[in-house]
Amino acid sequence: MVLEKENTSYFVDENSIVRQIWGSSDTILLIFAGAAAEFALNKAVDWLYFTGKLPADPLKRLFSTVSYARQIVFASYSDALLAIDKIASIHKGVENQRGQNIPDWAYRDVLYLLIDYSIRAYELLERKLDMAEKEEVFDVFYRLGTRMRLKDLPNNYEQWLVQRNSALATNLQYGDFTKDLYLQYRKHLGALRFFILKQAQRLLVPQKVNELLGFGKNPLAVVILGSYKMSRLVGLQQLLKNALLPVAYKEEIKALDAFAYRTSSKRTVIQTPL
Repeated sequence: MVLEKENTSYFVDENSIVRQIWGSSDTILLIFAGAAAEFALNKAVDWLYFTGKLPADPLKRLFSTVSYARQIVFASYSDALLAIDKIASIHKGVENQRGQNIPDWAYRDVLYLLIDYSIRAYELLERKLDMAEKEEVFDVFYRLGTRMRLKDLPNNYEQWLVQRNSALATNLQYGDFTKDLYLQYRKHLGALRFFILKQAQRLLVPQKVNELLGFGKNPLAVVILGSYKMSRLVGLQQLLKNALLPVAYKEEIKALDAFAYRTSSKRTVIQTPL
């Protein structure tokens, strides 16, 4: 289904740093990599296995999460609310199927990782964000969480940081689902792409996630990142992405950079599931 509305205002200000972060396929792919690592460790990951969609095609399932967030960032205010309500409706349907409620902390954890990896991805590729910019990132996802009626959300970035560190300490574990998910990542990506994914995750994820996944440090990860940054300077990054990304997702990922341009026009298009 395609919903079209005239823009009167955007959910995220046109000059916001959040649009810069989510308007680049490079940063979005790093956010994807971070989410892939942390989803695998979350104690509520069994909810993602309940429908069977995650183990069947983990890349598609994770990409859909990131894709929804990206659409909301560039949507008009009214369209963003529709998209957020759709997300809430989808999750409520899964809860009804299982006859249980997804824990409140699990909802918050997903929101928190989107905040965290938005900042980490941009800082890894571009530059350090100042406190006002970090507050902007927090504010966007705080409003998303408020619309979803999530409970006990922090009121500012500093409070979020405290809750984020607490959640990392208590809500993650390496278990059978973690092991299986990483086997699925390798199966769907292939050996080389899986290796690249892990190097990106090694540089990106918080220390607790690194420890649980047994990543440690690898100087090669820094070399790979530096090489990619250099490729951007000489305009070869698209060739590298085409070579490294799964064929099934090349067009979707290529379209990420164009998405920000398309939605800067007078009409916003939001894709929602039928």
